[in-house]
Amino acid sequence: MTTGLVWDERFMWHDTGTRFGPIGALDWMEPIEPPESAPGKRRIKNLLDASGLSRSLVMLAPAPAGDVDLLRVHTQAHLDHVAAVSAAGGGNVARRFATTRVGADGEGIARLAAGAGIAAVDGVLAGRVDNAYCLHRPPGHHAETDEAMGFCIYGNAAIAGAYALDAAGLGRIAFVDWDAHHGNGTQAAFWTDPRALTVSLHQDQSFPPGSGTVEELGAGDAVGTNINIPLPPGSGEGAYLAAFERIVLPALHAFRPELIFVPSGFDSGGHDPLARMMLTSESFRRMTELLMAAAGDLCGGHIVMLHEGGYAPHIVPFMALAVFEALSGEKTEVSDPFLPALAGNPWQALQPHQDRAIAEAEQAGLAALLAR
Repeated sequence: MTTGLVWDERFMWHDTGTRFGPIGALDWMEPIEPPESAPGKRRIKNLLDASGLSRSLVMLAPAPAGDVDLLRVHTQAHLDHVAAVSAAGGGNVARRFATTRVGADGEGIARLAAGAGIAAVDGVLAGRVDNAYCLHRPPGHHAETDEAMGFCIYGNAAIAGAYALDAAGLGRIAFVDWDAHHGNGTQAAFWTDPRALTVSLHQDQSFPPGSGTVEELGAGDAVGTNINIPLPPGSGEGAYLAAFERIVLPALHAFRPELIFVPSGFDSGGHDPLARMMLTSESFRRMTELLMAAAGDLCGGHIVMLHEGGYAPHIVPFMALAVFEALSGEKTEVSDPFLPALAGNPWQALQPHQDRAIAEAEQAGLAALLAR
């Protein structure tokens, strides 16, 4: 397989400031760099380079997303708001939760991140690469039509998906979001669009509050095309692989997408400070392999991954490297120093309460899709 990497150093220049926390409640909180920052993402690129894997990747250059691309997902009012805050010197652009910041003149970097997925789609559909990974920031899967949210300014994955449908002419696409937090923005973008299957595996009731229940199935002609798999905190590889085998893979084969998008968050891995899940680098490798096998059967192996969360900079590069190794078929000499302890945890196995949660998602989401 030929794997593309969408990378631009300017992604690392996205400035989130030093004020992390609820607006109006920071009187006694010393300024601190927000969890979504450059070092964790740059360390992924550094490990790709140091391991030699970068030499096997095809570099795909992004261009900033234009208004036409952004407006397939967002309102003009949202674009105007982000641009105004950016032009005024930067600051918070979220109306709720107050965790989404853009730097001075940083709106252009957000557009560049939104354009990364478009570059990946073009590369895959043109046959330059079989699959691609967008290593960008800011992330995107929480951004809704008219609102920035949860470190996300523009809905990168949703924008790439809408481009694939409306500009590239595909008939069906699918999203499999394994970030620890619900992919609410992607869900909202395709809530009434029967051309897109949106699947989110996430920690139950983590973020956004009250979002991502099994009852959220889509609306109108798209009922049954949205599947949420809320997993209990503490879920590990056993729970995720069971969810893949019982829900994700059957859903993909039932829907038969022409391109699979993966909002790829490594905050579902062990050690993450913003979630309580336990996946390992080998867990991410196995999930990637399962998706590649499905994509091989359904859509010529075409997968586009877009980077989302992952806030433990010491361990995330090893998780990302495992994904790149699976995508490319190239094995490096790197060993994950955190794998033995994390994989050896006896709670990695599927637990009864996790099995029940998966069964609920299966009976709700997958059943609704199969009934279409």
